[in-house]
This record gives sequence, structure tokens and C-alpha cells, in this order.
Amino acid sequence: MDALTGLLEGPRARGAFMIRACFDPPWSVRIEDRAPLTVMLLVRGEAWLVPDGGDRRLLRPGDLAIARGPDPYTCADDPGTPPQALILPGGECHYPDGRPLNGAMDLGVRTWGDSTDGATAMLIGTYRMRGETGGRLLDALPPLLFLTADDWNCPLTPILAAEIVRDEPGQEVVLDRLLDLLVIAALRTWFARPEAAPPAWYEALGDPVVGPALRLLQGDPAHPWTVAALAAKAGVSRAALARRFTELVGEPPMTYLTGWRLALAADRLRDTEDTLGAIARHVGYGSAFALSTAFKRAYGVSPQEWRTRAA
Repeated sequence: MDALTGLLEGPRARGAFMIRACFDPPWSVRIEDRAPLTVMLLVRGEAWLVPDGGDRRLLRPGDLAIARGPDPYTCADDPGTPPQALILPGGECHYPDGRPLNGAMDLGVRTWGDSTDGATAMLIGTYRMRGETGGRLLDALPPLLFLTADDWNCPLTPILAAEIVRDEPGQEVVLDRLLDLLVIAALRTWFARPEAAPPAWYEALGDPVVGPALRLLQGDPAHPWTVAALAAKAGVSRAALARRFTELVGEPPMTYLTGWRLALAADRLRDTEDTLGAIARHVGYGSAFALSTAFKRAYGVSPQEWRTRAA
């Protein structure tokens, strides 16, 4: 499992909130939904993205922005336009004075704004929850990530634009997968840029010694790995692997493996009804008790408390 696959195993879209937003100026929307990840793709017109901290950015057709929560931001035709709507957690939408919008800006199937043929149209996809597995990668992203139409040429844009307004059986699943693919295409482009700062373990995947070891740990976490076994697979000495791994990843191989196993366990506790024993076997712990002890040490709560809070 590589880094981008790991991302999909984390905040993988499950009933993502997706809309086509259409506006005529002046317009402004304040976003305070605390969503872990939101993708905005401009189809026509122009839109300013204004974070509370940091530089504002003008989006033009074909440009894409990814907002990593929970920081709020404003999207508007002009940075000086006062907000006309406030987006809150759970998809709630209010007027700035707190009154609920009550569907006043609904324009049809997954379409929202003040005019279906408005001068500005934007496709928006929001992941509703943060997966622990992808956390290490998400934490490496800036609060707002931008790619211009010149930076990338994504063939998914017209497909997503056509599918987002369709009302067919299974349409949510289709849109979820399209959103996943869009994010992966964007992150591939972003991490190839010189100004990007990918996490150390992401860059280490390209190392001829550490890369194979990382893939073994990520791809088969339940295996009883040892540094000696990993070194044999990588074709180097135990000491050489341990030194190189710690140098590039920032932590020893077994420490990395523990964090990966517990992240996988956290995801399964949230997303499945598997017993603790079944999850322990899946991620490489010999018993439910062993997993519970390690989990509480790392997360500060028991697996059952974690599951209850996630629910």
C-alpha cells in the first residue's frame, strides 16, 4: 500500500457532500463546517478564496483548491463582499444572522446558489470525517492547497460536472469514487511540486532501501515483522536498515509499524462492527487485550470508548 492508497483508506468518500454552486455577483459564502477535506473546482467565472489567516487566492476556470479543515474560510466574488450564507457542520446552512436558510438557495439536484446559469459555477466535494490512516498525509497538506489549470489537466472535470446533477440509482457511490479520483490526481500533482512539503515517510517510499520496507509494513501489517526480516527483504544488514529508516522516516521501523497498526485499528473500530479480537488479528496483535492496551496508550481512550465517540 503506497502513500496515496493510504490516503484513500483514510478519508475515503462515503456519502460525501457534493454540490454544484452557481452564483451571480455579488455573492459570498462563509464556510465553518470543520470538514477534514473539501475540494473546490471552478468551472466558470471567478472566485476568491479568503482564509482567516494566510493569503487570499483568485480561482479561474479549471483551477482547483483543497481546504484542509478545521480552519474556516470565505469564498466570494470579491474579498470585500460580506457573507450572505454561513455553512456549518453537518451541512447546515444559515443566514449570517443565524436564521436557517431552509432550502432558500436550492436550485435542483445537488445544485445550490442564486441562479443555475450564474456567472460563476463551482463543483464542491466535502469529506465528512477524518480517517486516522490518512492523517499522516493530510497533516502534511497546507490549510489551503491550490492548483491552476496550467498546473494540471484533469479529464475528470467534465465527467464530474455531468454526474453531479444526475439523479440515478447508486449515484452517491459514483460521485464518491469520482471525488476520490479527483483528490488523488490533485495530490499527485501537488506532491511533485518543489514547494510542497510531503511527510518524510512519503518521500522515503522512493528510497531503494527504505521504500520496499515501508511497502511491506503498509501492505501486510498483520505479519510478525522484525527489523531483521525487513532487512533481509531489502537486501541490507539489520543495522543499515534501522539507521536508514530512522534517518528518512523520523522513527524506527517498529515504531512506525505500531502507529500504522493502531491507525488501521482506529479506522475499523469506526467503520465496521468487527469484534476487537477480529480487529486485533487483522492489524497484527495477538489478542484483544494486547490491542486494547496499546490503543489506550496511544489514543488516551479504550477501543470501546473510541468506537462509541465515533458513532
